[in-house]
Amino acid sequence: VERQHEGPTAPELAIRTQRLAKSYGPIRALDGLDLEVRVGEVFGFLGPNGSGKTTTIRILLDLIRPTDGSAEVLGLDPRRDGLALRRRVGYLGGEFVVEGRQTAAELLRYLGNLRGGIAPERVEELTERFGLDPSRRISSLSRGNRQKVGVVQAFMHDPELLILDEPTSGLDPVLQHEFAKLVGETAAAGRTVFMSSHVMSEVQRVADRVGILHRGRLSTVEGIVALQQRASRRVEIVFDPGTAIAPADFEAIPEVSEVVVDGDRMRCRLDGHADQLVKTAAHFGVATFTAEEPDLEELFFESYGSESSGSDGAAAHEERR
Repeated sequence: VERQHEGPTAPELAIRTQRLAKSYGPIRALDGLDLEVRVGEVFGFLGPNGSGKTTTIRILLDLIRPTDGSAEVLGLDPRRDGLALRRRVGYLGGEFVVEGRQTAAELLRYLGNLRGGIAPERVEELTERFGLDPSRRISSLSRGNRQKVGVVQAFMHDPELLILDEPTSGLDPVLQHEFAKLVGETAAAGRTVFMSSHVMSEVQRVADRVGILHRGRLSTVEGIVALQQRASRRVEIVFDPGTAIAPADFEAIPEVSEVVVDGDRMRCRLDGHADQLVKTAAHFGVATFTAEEPDLEELFFESYGSESSGSDGAAAHEERR
């Protein structure tokens, strides 16, 4: 699906920040953040509380102003062009909080009118997909059902850019899975998704690239596939009965460590490319070769390291507000 952008040319970057900084008194929540999110990709924005994720998102939405540096969203300045951007961006935070006297249908109709009008068929499709009863008043809805309203309002106008901050908080696992499918469909249509989430499996399933934020700076930006290829994984090789193998046969491989041989079974840790390990194992009679696929949660902690425990308490409080 080809999308039409305002202006003569479509920006190559959906989001760009340069030396972006934000201080809360003595606390530096963002410290010279340089971030680029490409048009049409799903970008996972990871980091613990206090790392600066929500502060970044609030600046992109012009809910707060930076102390220093600059931000561009769809080629526009969030501060100067906020009205134009709001029609082109969908936003959902971890808890959708709105005035509760109106029904879900009334709220969605109101928000749709603010965005220039939304096809009723699109709203109906999304409410049915997420099992939302639009006739119920917001005040009577559980947290999970309120979050469903948030999902519908974020996606219903098919925005060019979706900014999602812990979007599946409150949704049950079935709806988390449905939400991930919706994100995938959005990306397949050529739109951009910028998503902060603590649900690592969710990010791993849908993201093209991930950025890991540490104390207001990006410590890692890499594609999911590239991260997995260089990540540690546990490998077990079972050789044909009677095959004579020794730890030394594999310990010389630079990517291999923690070699344990038990009869015709060898276990090891593989860091990076498997080519040399596979070629070495092929000299023996291999019965089975099993490698655990690295999990994004493990990759996160490997990239973040022990420093993740050092996030400042005051910054963490500001992130949770």
